[in-house]
Amino acid sequence: MSTYRYLFGPVPSRRLGESLGVSPIPDHTCNYSCVYCQLGRTTHMTNTRQEFYPLEEIVAEFDAYLKGSTPFDVVTLVGEGEPALYSRLGELIDALKARTDKPVAVITNGALLGDAQMRRELARADIVLPSLDAVTEEGFKAIDRPMGSISFAAMSEGLKTFSREYEGQLWMEIMLVAGMNDSEADLYAFRDFLKEVDYDRIYINTPVRPPAEGFVHTSSPETIARAVEILGGISIDQLTSGSFFSEISDPYEAVLSIARRHPMNAFEVDGFLESRGMPLPERQALLERLGADPAVEMVTYKGLVSYRIR
Repeated sequence: MSTYRYLFGPVPSRRLGESLGVSPIPDHTCNYSCVYCQLGRTTHMTNTRQEFYPLEEIVAEFDAYLKGSTPFDVVTLVGEGEPALYSRLGELIDALKARTDKPVAVITNGALLGDAQMRRELARADIVLPSLDAVTEEGFKAIDRPMGSISFAAMSEGLKTFSREYEGQLWMEIMLVAGMNDSEADLYAFRDFLKEVDYDRIYINTPVRPPAEGFVHTSSPETIARAVEILGGISIDQLTSGSFFSEISDPYEAVLSIARRHPMNAFEVDGFLESRGMPLPERQALLERLGADPAVEMVTYKGLVSYRIR
């Protein structure tokens, strides 16, 4: 079994290709509790940056991983919450970049972009992918459910400032939730707001995995198409992705390792196991084991059974 604690994947990313994930924060640690979060509700709400894990341990794992032969396209700082809460993020980005010629990306909710020090640290990454789910305080509170100390005004001004300062690739992502931020008026409001942001790409997404809240529903294909038209964006549904990978030899532990950071539906689990040469009866038995595991939450969403760690 793998001894990796902070690395996972590579995981197929429809934006980034084969993404080697680096998670510098504990499970469910975030300053938002987004209604659509595929990991479920945030259980550790904090807006205080900490060195949750020793930087040296994370870098040592990356060094160990590089001794193998599994290829990847990008190193992505992501994890089970908000990676910008890691207080040595800038140093971690530098250490990763010193060890690979692959780009280093950070997926962030942008909550801390109002902090100049945070912006300086994030600026070291090759690609930064901030989310933008609303352009009003009311919508921000309803969808992202930030800690009370975080305001949309501060976050949005920080985003605008960062976009002007940053020399790397800034890829925005809007997560459209039916009835919450996907009306015609909402789409035009996004367009007007984004005129003040200097970004390179914008991705249009909608929840494709079981969300934290049952009232969350996907936007219609027609709405997504309209958003692409108004915003000049790229629909993530139009992108393709590869297959999952884990260096863990035990198939059950490998599935758990992936699902801990990237919930998987039954088809993805089956395809992953098939790619390892596991016969159909054994794959079916493993799916049954997942469904019976008290540590695994089985959720049916959009007609698909998905698995995520409780």
